[in-house]
Amino acid sequence: MEESDIEEASQALIEAANDRDPMVQEQVRKSMLTLGKRKPDRVLPIFQNYLLKHPKLPVAHRVAVLQTIELILLSRIDEIGCLRVKSIVSLASDEMTRSKEVVPDWQQAASNILVAVGNKHMGDIMEEMLSKFQPGVLPHFFVVQTLARLAHSNVYGMVPFLSAILTTMLPMLGMAKQDNMKWVFSFALSRFSESIVEYLANLDKAPDPTVSKATFSGEIYAAYDILFCNWLQSRESKVRLTVTEALGAMTLLMARDKLEEQLPKLIPALLNLYKKTPDHYIISKSLCQVLDAAASTDGRLLRALADSLLLTLHQQVSLPVDYNSPGTVKNHNEILRCFSILETHCFPPHTFPDRLVIFVLQRLENGGERNRVGSLAVLRHLVNTSSSIMDTKKGLIVTSLRLPLLDTSNKVKKKVVQVISAIAHHGYLELEGGDMLLRFMMLHCALPDACHQGRSLSDQEEVTNEALRNICEKTLHLLATTVGRMEDVLWPALLRYLTPVQYADATVPLCSSLVLLGNRKRVTGDPGYIVDFTKQDSLPSPYSIMVRLWVNASYPFRSRGRGAPSLRLLAILAPSIQPSLEELWTTEVPLLLNLLEESTVDTLNRRTWEQSLLKLLSKTLVAVMDAGWCCRLVSEMSLYLPTYNGSLDEKSFLYKCMGVTLQRCCDSGVVKEQLRIILATACHSEAIEREGVAKGIGLCASNHLDDTLAKLDDFARSDAFRKASGILGLLKDKNDGDVEKMKSTLILSYGYIALHAPEDKVLGRIDSQILRNISKHFSTKVLGMKVETKDLTLKISLLQSVGLIAQAIGACVRRQNYLFARKQELVGGLMDIIKAEPADVLVTSVRHLAMTACASLVNLDPALTETETCGVLQTCLNSVLGLPPLEVVDRGEEDESLDLQQRQGLYAETFSALEDLLGRLLSRNLTPDGLQSIFKHLEVWMGSELDHGRERAVRTATLVLDSYLHNLAVRKTTTFHNIGALLGRLVPRCTDRCSAVSWAAGEGLRILLRIQLRYEGEFPSPILRGGDAAVDNLPTLYEGLRNPDPAALCQTCSHLAEAFSRRLTPQQVGPLILVLTEGLRDPQPSCCLVSGVFLNTLLMHRGGRLQDLVPEIMGALHLGLQAISEDQVKTAVAHSILTLASQHLQVVIDTLISYPLPYDSSTCDMWMALGGHSALAGHIVETFTERLVAMVPYTEKRDPALRMGATKVATVQPLAVTCALREIMMNGQIEAAVTEQFPRLFVALLVRMGSSVGVQLPKDICTGATRPEKRPSGKVLGAFDVCGMALEAMQILLVRAQLDEVLKTLDLQEGWAKMKEPQQFIDGIALLANAMATHAGPRLPAIIQHLYPTLTSIYECQRTTATAFLSELLNHRVATEMMMTDSLMKSMIARLADPCGAVRMLAIRGLGNIATGSPEKVIKYAMELLAALSSGMEESDDPSKRIALEAMSGLSKVLLHLNKNAVRMLLVYILMKIKPFLESEYDTVRCAAVLLLGNLSKFGSGEPVFRDQIHNVLMSLLLHLSDPSPDVVKACKLTLQECVPLLGSKLIATMFQNHLYEDRNLHYGEFINDLMKYIIQDFPGMLNFYHTTILQFFKSTWTQVRASAAMFTGLRITAQPCSPLPGLIQLLGDPDPTVRAKAAEAMGHFRHFHPASGSGSLKELDVSA
Repeated sequence: MEESDIEEASQALIEAANDRDPMVQEQVRKSMLTLGKRKPDRVLPIFQNYLLKHPKLPVAHRVAVLQTIELILLSRIDEIGCLRVKSIVSLASDEMTRSKEVVPDWQQAASNILVAVGNKHMGDIMEEMLSKFQPGVLPHFFVVQTLARLAHSNVYGMVPFLSAILTTMLPMLGMAKQDNMKWVFSFALSRFSESIVEYLANLDKAPDPTVSKATFSGEIYAAYDILFCNWLQSRESKVRLTVTEALGAMTLLMARDKLEEQLPKLIPALLNLYKKTPDHYIISKSLCQVLDAAASTDGRLLRALADSLLLTLHQQVSLPVDYNSPGTVKNHNEILRCFSILETHCFPPHTFPDRLVIFVLQRLENGGERNRVGSLAVLRHLVNTSSSIMDTKKGLIVTSLRLPLLDTSNKVKKKVVQVISAIAHHGYLELEGGDMLLRFMMLHCALPDACHQGRSLSDQEEVTNEALRNICEKTLHLLATTVGRMEDVLWPALLRYLTPVQYADATVPLCSSLVLLGNRKRVTGDPGYIVDFTKQDSLPSPYSIMVRLWVNASYPFRSRGRGAPSLRLLAILAPSIQPSLEELWTTEVPLLLNLLEESTVDTLNRRTWEQSLLKLLSKTLVAVMDAGWCCRLVSEMSLYLPTYNGSLDEKSFLYKCMGVTLQRCCDSGVVKEQLRIILATACHSEAIEREGVAKGIGLCASNHLDDTLAKLDDFARSDAFRKASGILGLLKDKNDGDVEKMKSTLILSYGYIALHAPEDKVLGRIDSQILRNISKHFSTKVLGMKVETKDLTLKISLLQSVGLIAQAIGACVRRQNYLFARKQELVGGLMDIIKAEPADVLVTSVRHLAMTACASLVNLDPALTETETCGVLQTCLNSVLGLPPLEVVDRGEEDESLDLQQRQGLYAETFSALEDLLGRLLSRNLTPDGLQSIFKHLEVWMGSELDHGRERAVRTATLVLDSYLHNLAVRKTTTFHNIGALLGRLVPRCTDRCSAVSWAAGEGLRILLRIQLRYEGEFPSPILRGGDAAVDNLPTLYEGLRNPDPAALCQTCSHLAEAFSRRLTPQQVGPLILVLTEGLRDPQPSCCLVSGVFLNTLLMHRGGRLQDLVPEIMGALHLGLQAISEDQVKTAVAHSILTLASQHLQVVIDTLISYPLPYDSSTCDMWMALGGHSALAGHIVETFTERLVAMVPYTEKRDPALRMGATKVATVQPLAVTCALREIMMNGQIEAAVTEQFPRLFVALLVRMGSSVGVQLPKDICTGATRPEKRPSGKVLGAFDVCGMALEAMQILLVRAQLDEVLKTLDLQEGWAKMKEPQQFIDGIALLANAMATHAGPRLPAIIQHLYPTLTSIYECQRTTATAFLSELLNHRVATEMMMTDSLMKSMIARLADPCGAVRMLAIRGLGNIATGSPEKVIKYAMELLAALSSGMEESDDPSKRIALEAMSGLSKVLLHLNKNAVRMLLVYILMKIKPFLESEYDTVRCAAVLLLGNLSKFGSGEPVFRDQIHNVLMSLLLHLSDPSPDVVKACKLTLQECVPLLGSKLIATMFQNHLYEDRNLHYGEFINDLMKYIIQDFPGMLNFYHTTILQFFKSTWTQVRASAAMFTGLRITAQPCSPLPGLIQLLGDPDPTVRAKAAEAMGHFRHFHPASGSGSLKELDVSA
């Protein structure tokens, strides 16, 4: 590039550097930087001159230029000559100091240039800077700042100048009056001091090793004096902070005597700054530097300042640390560093360190939360960093931690734990008082979770209980695993924390640590592994430890999973608790642990787990074989009962453990005493504790029956019962309640005694003792009258006890005969209790307990009478089935309300108890009458309007039937006489709206048929026998009842009805028919349907004797058709109507066709039914086809509101026929008739579709009405309209013609939606023709013959439809295969003269399609094709260029099959016609024109005219490589690859082949970059022409093309010296920022090129590739 080009480009970029768009700004600056890096010696002067010539340039603009200069210097400083550097330094200095006012952005940019140059040319910079830094004259702000930054960036280059600078600066300090000048001088002194310190620390690398601190100490002190005495008191906080930072750095360079002189004044001043400035980090950093400098002075000075120094430092270290704010973290660390310096460096040993520790400990004792947190932080820091100095203070430190241990703040506690962790590593916990610290940590391992709701923002620093607990647990684990000296401290001392209640929640970390320690001692053979509890007075007894761990294991997932650690610790402690247990627990405990590992809190079976623990306890007692040990263990258990008052479920488990232990206790006195303690100390008001006591007493009774019964009698006669005796006692609610609860415990205990007592003893005690005592406790005699209690607790205990007694008797009578005389009395009492329960609520377990007890009593002798059984059934069913659904909230008393989980469990238990009771009642009378007696009570609920009532009733009925079937044993063939009534109740429920009801009903039907077969002599077998296909398929039918599809379910019901009809006798059919007739009136339509299906099937097979019922049944079906909205139900009823109307078809048709449009659902169902009559379906279709062809499709009405055209309104008759056809073809049985008349019907509907597009409904038809949307396939088209109805009819026709693939294709291509829109209708018809040609080729000849007459129709829409269909057929091979090509070509040529433009366009499309469908015919019709298609490109009546588009697309296809001779005459003509279309506004037209140009390339070889035309359009094609249309871009790539080889440049042709991939993105800039090189080499004479062509695109419509033109123009500048750079500069003002950015980017690409001097300078390509 020439000098003028560089100057012009740079000048343009500079002027655009302040563009309003940020993207353009960025690109302009990149280009400026690119030019500058390429030619810094040329570009930098231009930048300099521009700044000099424009002194009033906006600041932002100047900043952009200065920043670019800085970047160029940073990257090319070594290539710039000294003179240029000096001029730049001078410019930057002038820019920086031109304005006396501070303009930060501008002057900072200039300062950055000086700093950038200073890294390499410090001499030139200092010469310039010192010229602006003259004695006696206050320098510019940025002069001083630049000197400071130079000192920081180039230490070794700057320090030699600092002595002179400081000498000059000192007088200036007194002249500085403004705060900003004070700030910058302080900033400079700080950086100067830091650079000097760094220089002195690395003298071995310094250029002048003779420099020392003394060189600067005088000037530094003088400056220090001014800063300290005058500036430190500034009101501006920024100045104070900067002065403070400078003072700290300067003290490191001050002479010792001066420092000692200033320390008494400096340190208090710094400490005082903490009160004035919120940002403390700078002060702390400076103070740390001062203390570091003071390390070399006399310590007496600091001792004098110790009090204030320590107090202030302590205040700082106590400030909260926000770890999201780096400043507070840095300040905290600097303060701790100050403490370290004070302790280790500043004072003689054993003087100040003692004072420091004492100060910290005093603050620890006397301070509040913040002070204690700070003191603990310092103490931890000192212990970790100065352990040798702190060793003598161990005892004092441990003692001083007593008060912080009592602090309630979690922040303090967290710091205490951290201190404990630190001192534990240094042996502090081994001293006296260490156990206190350990106890503190254990106590906080047991912290409960806290509620954090409502916490304010200030609470974010708070330490939560969870966080504190987590820290304590981790610390304990750390001490147990990594601190070796702590092993003997923790083992076995940690055992003392196992039993106290306050440490209960610390079980997991405590047990885990003990297990780790114990395992380590066992593996190493440490004798301390075996704990001698007799020598460890502070440890709990082994019995206590065993009890605690055993109870912990009962609820293994509580307290964060304490079960597994407790069991592991038991195994570890086995030899210490009892040597004989080691082998047993080593074997059994791992089994329990495996069970826990496989379970979760939700999957663990509580009953199984509890039984496993009790079983292991029993084995343990057997293994010990020591009666005294058992007695001591149970005594220890009783002592620990009060500790579990806060966890009653665990206390309940402990009672059971006591019962198991008492079983093995041989001392009767101990047994009685422990029973007395249990009964006397138990909290009888708690249900879970009562149950635990009762179970424990029952377990004890298994070996001590008489002692147990005697102790219960003693307790009943004790003082606890006397205080509530008499009439007055009944009025004392509190005492009465307490006594009732104790009675409840006794009643329940008697039940468990009966259950666990020896079988040989219990029957004799049932009446004489157990029931007598229960009755006595349940009712009380007052003044001779028997008064029964209303206490719920007592009632529940009674029910549980009765059930347990019945279980005990049932277990005994299996081995001996026994007649339970009080059975009826107890059953009657249970029913009374159930009746007393509220019917609309379930909040207690009374129902299920009463029914469970009753079920246990039913099996006992004597049997219940029929009346008693009926009473039990009615009471229990009404009480349970009528309960509200589970989702309905109970409205009981507040203290009785239950949560959802409790209610779910209560409901499940209640229904399970009912089912068990019904099963046991049925087993006592296993006959049809017994089954009917239960069904009689269920029938009322099976027809309930409530879903939950029906579901419960049907499910219960099914369970009863299943129980009946499984227990039925038929010894001879007999009749199941009441099966009809049972079937009639279950059949309607098979399709109940509640899925659970329908499933249960279907299951009931299956069971009923199996019962019927069983009565007929069939035996239980997986294969049903009987020689009946329907019966043999019953397993499959049973699966069909699970099918959610209603149609499939109806079919299944039909087969079931057939199966039953063949199995039922006439006596059984009669009742069934009567009940099914009632089912037709069921409120649920689905139930009506299944009743009808069963009824029709029965009538079909067995109706000969029931003809008198037919009119009544069919009348009900007809009425149901009008009332039911479900399609499936309507279809079933319509089928019945067809059966009656088959003899009156013509009347039905005439009636239906006259119904108003749109047809209602009933009419549609009836039309569809007619399609099922195969004999008449063909006649109906033929008649309707003829009517469609002959009728007028629409009428045109002119609307006064419309100035042009008319509105098309459909005529009613063809619309009605279309609707009828649609509905009649909905029936799948019409396929044969449709197949026979498919061609005529297809053409009729196709033409009807064309006649319906854009046609409105008559005013007397509701346009918004909807119709039943039921179709075998395809998409629902929505509301009733003319076109939509025709489309649906066509869709159904294709389905009936088995052309599903055509439908699928159109659905995927959205063809139906296109055919409904007038603008896309032609495309939709083409898709239909395409699908037909692909999937229905053999049917096309007949269709075409019927369609030809439509080409001359008087209706334009019909001609368009036919032409669109036929033209698309030419696009497929099927036209040739079916020998239709010639006739189709003639029809298309004839349509070229059609007055309708759309028809002509379609005809041209069809002519072009022949190249695809019948390429061998192209040569035959070459002349006609070329003439017609080329003339189509100049169609005058073509505003949207659709005809031209089809003509060019057709030519592209036809040319592929023609030779050069056929095209030569029209080649130039076509080329001339193409060029205007290359810039068409339509993407498709441009794409077609480009592709046509590429297809013509094969005829242009050796044709100079063609080569000239390629040169004419080459730039257009290249620019359109960035066209907004992806299709145009792909077309350009293909055409360029085809055409460019004809230009004769192998380099360019090879390049295009290697880069222009259709499926890859093109990096346009690089591509054009390389291409321009080859154009310059191979076509230098065309450059001016190309450039002229490109200039035309500067005003292109498309932004991308203008941007590409900008890129081309920029690259073109490299070709010739006199290039038109102003054109590119003009684009920098383009309204679109993308174009402006591209223009700037193009200028940046100038660096890559030089004028072409020969091929050797160009990148070589492998042409042969």
